[in-house]
Amino acid sequence: MTREIDPAAPSPRRVTGPPPPGPRSFGAGAARFALKAIAVAGITAVLALGAGAIIPMPSTLMLWRIATGEPVTRHWVRLDQVSPELRMAVIASEDQRFCQHHGVDFGALREVLADEDGPSRGGSTIAMQTVKNVYLWHGRSYVRKAVELPLALGADLIWSKRRIMEVYLNVAEFGEGLFGAEAAARHYFGRPAAQLSRAQAAALAASLPNPRLRNPNAPSSRARTNSFRIQQRMRNLGARADCVL
Repeated sequence: MTREIDPAAPSPRRVTGPPPPGPRSFGAGAARFALKAIAVAGITAVLALGAGAIIPMPSTLMLWRIATGEPVTRHWVRLDQVSPELRMAVIASEDQRFCQHHGVDFGALREVLADEDGPSRGGSTIAMQTVKNVYLWHGRSYVRKAVELPLALGADLIWSKRRIMEVYLNVAEFGEGLFGAEAAARHYFGRPAAQLSRAQAAALAASLPNPRLRNPNAPSSRARTNSFRIQQRMRNLGARADCVL
């Protein structure tokens, strides 16, 4: 039986969904997501640096050792409770332009990048080492370095130079499970960090590149040579360490 269609009747409405997203809408969504992620990361970094400006901070390595049941020795002290000799020693050893740059020594970084050894060699400032110790993971990687640079710039902007040095000297590792200048001074020399001599301060600074293998109280001939070199640099610092003295 043939069904007759009334030509005056309205045609049935076709129900259709929204058109599939095209390349342009997908790109706009990805851009919005990236902007939101950057904003969240920026706010988180500012809050973290703000907290670091006022409270005694642990290092990520300390937290890892505590979480895994390994011992941690650290006694937080104010910067004025650390010998000026040690403050000068770490500047002479690790970052001689500490008081002049703004958290990142771009000149030193360019020299490192131009070297055939690439990022395996120095270039890290005290501010960079501090934010790495407090907020980031250890080990060499371009990803970590990309996060470390803006954090160091932010720390130099939000913290004072004295605060950066204070945090650094309280979170630096000076031996297996041994963190901070006060714990190191008492462990190796039986005295508080405020009473360290120039030779003792230089010995501690010389151990920093590899503190688990270098004993400041019984240095190898190479470590002793490095210590003498640091003391010579300390004598030549002049006003370059004034920001922490």
